[in-house]
Amino acid sequence: MRACPRWCRAAAVFHFAFLFATTGWSAENDLNGPLAAIRAVGEKGAGNRQAKDAWQVLAKLPAARLTAVLSGMDGANPIAANYLRAVVEAIAERELNAGGKLPADKLEAFALDSKHDPRGRRLAFELLTKVDATAPDRIIPKMIDDPSLELRRDAVARRIETAAAKLKDGAKDAAIEAYRVALVKARDLDQIRTCVAALEKLEQKVDLPRQLGFITKWKIIGPFDNTNQSGFDKAYPPEAAFDPAAKYPGKDGEVSWIDHTTSDAYGLVDLTKALDKHKGAVAYAAAEFNAAEARPVDLRLGCINANKAWLNGELLGGRDVYHTGMDVDQYVYRGQLKAGKNLILVKILQNEQTESWAQMWQFQLRVCDAIGTAVLPVDAAK
Repeated sequence: MRACPRWCRAAAVFHFAFLFATTGWSAENDLNGPLAAIRAVGEKGAGNRQAKDAWQVLAKLPAARLTAVLSGMDGANPIAANYLRAVVEAIAERELNAGGKLPADKLEAFALDSKHDPRGRRLAFELLTKVDATAPDRIIPKMIDDPSLELRRDAVARRIETAAAKLKDGAKDAAIEAYRVALVKARDLDQIRTCVAALEKLEQKVDLPRQLGFITKWKIIGPFDNTNQSGFDKAYPPEAAFDPAAKYPGKDGEVSWIDHTTSDAYGLVDLTKALDKHKGAVAYAAAEFNAAEARPVDLRLGCINANKAWLNGELLGGRDVYHTGMDVDQYVYRGQLKAGKNLILVKILQNEQTESWAQMWQFQLRVCDAIGTAVLPVDAAK
């Protein structure tokens, strides 16, 4: 590669001098200006020029300031976070290529500090592992309760590996204990399923509905009319008030609330079994949830049909789509529990398609926090 000629180097010096003079930025002493410029970048190129100028200033920082730049990722939008990641990587690469060192102690402390954004913490961890091969064995086990799903996943994976190794060595009880810990700490469904399969193979009972927060006891009413998919925006009486003793005109005659309990491990409610087979139909399912305290909560719905969900009369969301697949946590509807009794109401709509793959009329719903930790009612079985 040809060396930059003298005039090019002079131009670069002039450019940075111009940036310092016109913006007042002196990143070595004050990161607020350039960090704010990058954090202000928006969609469709908004603030892009200022962000690029700020990037060039920040990229000249010494490696000792890496965690200060990483802190800028806290609450940053995805575009700004990408800019800051590039800054951090440029600083680290320059330092390592020059034979320097990264601030390992600061990076480790940052990676373990859950108050920071998971994106920055993950990057700090990745940089640390480049200069300290012992870091993963030291840090990952400490992240078993981490609010970052990505970092927590690594710790759970380690515990699953430990369980498998103990089982291979013939330490059955220790393997069972390790799998149970992994199951309790896991939040990703693939890891949960791995633990459940291993425990069941070891003849261990697993209360998966309790583990994941699935509601298994419902009151169900229907069918109401959904001919020509007309029922999604039509408010039938259960949407106005919940009266378990009430009877209403339905699609094929009078309907009333019935009790229904599902024994499915993932809380699946088959409305065809509960109400009989219906096409062009609407059903409602209601559940009372006695909360220990007021708190934000996710209602995570899996449903192959069109649906709506309410919490205490507030519509949290809905999807007017049919037979596009189904999985746990397919739809995440966020709401606010109040202390004491709460009412969860879901509306599940079946259309009139006759294909064999369009016959399912079913749903599953669990209550959890933002990272998937089950939120249980106070009267849940111990």
